[in-house]
Parts: sequence; C-alpha cells; structure tokens
Amino acid sequence: MHRNLIAGQWLEGPSASRDINPSDTRDCIGEFAQADAAQLREAIGAAHAAAPAWAASTPLQRFEVLDAVGAELLARRQELGDLLAREEGKTLPEAAAEVTRAGHIFKFHAGEALRPEGHALPSVRPGVGIELTREPLGVVGLITPWNFPIAIPAWKIAPALAQGNTVVFKPAEAVPASAWALAEILSRAGLPAGTFNLVMGRGLELGPVLAEDPRVAAISFTGSVRTGRGVAAACAARMARCQLEMGGKNPMVVLDDADLEVAVNAAVQSGWYSTGQRCTASSRLIVTPGIHDRFVAALVERLGRLRVDDARKPGTDIGPVIDERQLAVDLAAIERARDEGARLAFGGRAMAHSPDGQPGWYLQPTLFTDTTPQMAINREEVFGPVVSVQRARDDDEALALANDTPFGLAAGIATTSLKRATHFRRHAQAGMVMVNLPTAGVDFHVPFGGRKGSSLGPREQGPQAAEFYSQWKTAYTAA
Repeated sequence: MHRNLIAGQWLEGPSASRDINPSDTRDCIGEFAQADAAQLREAIGAAHAAAPAWAASTPLQRFEVLDAVGAELLARRQELGDLLAREEGKTLPEAAAEVTRAGHIFKFHAGEALRPEGHALPSVRPGVGIELTREPLGVVGLITPWNFPIAIPAWKIAPALAQGNTVVFKPAEAVPASAWALAEILSRAGLPAGTFNLVMGRGLELGPVLAEDPRVAAISFTGSVRTGRGVAAACAARMARCQLEMGGKNPMVVLDDADLEVAVNAAVQSGWYSTGQRCTASSRLIVTPGIHDRFVAALVERLGRLRVDDARKPGTDIGPVIDERQLAVDLAAIERARDEGARLAFGGRAMAHSPDGQPGWYLQPTLFTDTTPQMAINREEVFGPVVSVQRARDDDEALALANDTPFGLAAGIATTSLKRATHFRRHAQAGMVMVNLPTAGVDFHVPFGGRKGSSLGPREQGPQAAEFYSQWKTAYTAA
C-alpha cells in the first residue's frame, strides 16, 4: 500500500484504489491510499503549522532541498521514466525526458532560492528609505493533471517551496504512482515535517475542500475548464489567490511557402505524440491552398508509419490513451465529427489490443479533413490523438481562423518567410507562439501560460513563477 504523506508521516487513507497500466490492463502497478475530506484537512493543518518556520528558512536551506530533489530525479530518470510510461502511457523516451525536465525544474528553482528579489530605493521624502521584498504566501494547494504526472507537479512544487511556502499536493487520481514517487523523494530531501504533504484521492471530493479552506492562501490548478472555473469561484469567494491552466485548441498554420517536411514533422509531433494528450497539442491544422493537398497526403503517409503499441516497448511512437473513460471521450468526438460532415482521412478506430495482444486503451492516430470552423472538432478540446485540417483562402484568413477559438495557449506557423512569421507572432492570440517548431514542448526556464479561456493568473515556470508564489512588501524607514 502506498500511503499519503501528512506532517512527515506516511498514513493510510480510509480507502484505496488500484493503479492500472493502460498499455496492459492486466497489469496493476499498485494500490494507493485515498484520502477523505478529514484527512485532507489534517494535511492543511500540518502545512499551516509548518509555514512560519519554512518562511523563515534561509536561501541556502531551500537551495539544498530543491537541488537534492533535482539531482535524484536526474540520476533516476530511466527508472522513473519507466514508471511514468507504465502508468500514464506516453512512450519511454518521452517519459524519461519528462523526468529529466522535472529534475532541471527543481535545480532551476534551487538557484532561484539563492536569488531572492528585492530593491532598496530612496523615498521622494528626504531622509526616508524604502525596501521592497518578496514574502511567501503561506499554505498553497497544488492540483495537478494526469498527462504530465511528474513535470507539472515539479513546476508547481519547486517554486512554491523556493519562495518559502508550504505545500498540500493533490495529484490526479489516474496517476498516483508518479506523484507518490516524487513525494517519496521530497520526503527524504530535508524538509521539516508538514512543509510538503501528499494527499491522494478523488478530485470531486477533495478539490472543493482544498479550494474553500481559509488556511490555504492560494491554489494553483491545471486541468479542465469546468473544474478550473469552480476553483476560481471558490477562491474568489474568500479572496484567495488562484492560478489556472486549463484547455487549449491550438492551431498550427501551414502556409504555401512552408518547407513540407518541416511542416509535417511539426504537425505530427504536435498533434499525435504523447497520444495527443497535451494541452499544447496542435489539434487544428490550418492550411492554405497551394500546399494543402501535398501536406495532407504527406501527413497521411507519415501517420501510416507510426507504431501504436505498449508505451515501454522500443520503437513505439504512440502509446495508449490514459484510460477507458478518456477513450470513450475521444471516440465520441470522432463520431460527432463524422456526423457533422468532416472527412475521415486516417484512423478513427479503437484498438482493443496491442500488436502483441495486450489488452489496453489504444486508439489509432486520427485525421479529419474538409472541416469547418463551426464543427465541434474545431471548437472543443478532445485531448487525444485526433486532429483536424481546415482550408484557408490566404494568409489573412489563416490567421483569423487560428484566432477563432475561446482558447489561447499556443499557436504555431510553418513558413519560410520571415515577414509572415513575424506578423503571425505579433498577431496570434496565444501566450506561446512557435515558428517551424511543434507547439508542444517548452523550456523550463521561461514562463508557461496562455490567454483567453486557457489561463488565469500569473505565468508558471521560469523566474516569473515567483509572481504567483510570493507577495511584495514595501517598508519605509526614517533615517
């Protein structure tokens, strides 16, 4: 039994759940404790009690803890990557790369702990000095999704601790093993008891408790739009901080002058790698007439060469969907696209077994063409290996279609024209823009986030993470 971590102790919950490998549903990874509301409140109390001491810790103390976590993640990247691939279903190379990124995130924020921001300024009044300093918030609640079960927790936990906050971490219920492995490393890194707490359990039960508890100063949430709106409402009701990363319906524009191979590579990596289960995935390909037919033909040919198989098997390009529920969502979106008149150009079928006969939640990479902006396939996030193509008359209509979405996380363009690329970068209504690159995949030392319905609050990652996890104090002193 894998237990919750509360006040420095590993505690069983009132119930437990089994963690199933989506590549082989006969394989149970383990049993994991499920907390209830009372146990979550106990964890919040532990974090609240530990907050004053950790807020008073030195930059060196914070550095040593975070650097140790980062070093262990990097040393164990293959082992933990294997666990992540087994649990979440992304391929082994992608999983190991995610663990590597998590290690770099912890090491980056270890450095940030040694660089506390502050300013000394003269007042406009003679004989008065001003000191500006950042201070921690207190207890922060972190709610993370299943698609990046180590990297997203890392980019929330690391800056929260670096800025002197205590943490209550509630991971997605579909990926407890990765969360538990990260928590176990943190439990040995030298943190005082209660500074970091892991509470596994059902989001519907635990999320509202965490968001509504007055001892929790802030909530950072990554997940669905509907749940994010509920978190925002609960935080607003009690004037608590919240940071939301939610959905995306990211466009990739392919112009007539694009390098065909570059465009296809960027589209395949953006739309179908990680089984399309990324908020930054390009699920809308917007293509101008001069390259449309060649691009679609090359894309179909490339999809035909992708291997869908066990995530940990060498040579697998696309692993399974996370679970049966998500597979049903994906298949429903495929059926609706067909009903609305989209043309199925490739894939579209579930696979009950891997090529070797393992039962799992497999889905062919799926491509629709001849779609219109009003179709659900171009409006609603599917979160699976399902991508649409829209025709655009020219560059201007391509940009308009790219921006025709309630989301604004990422946007990409394939073009060999510096002028067109610059215009797109300036006018794309997205928080992150990529030129001749996949929209999925961002560095750990720069801010991550979007606009419109995709994000709310300060950016995650990079030095900018301090904007959410700390607050300014202005102090005046008379000489």
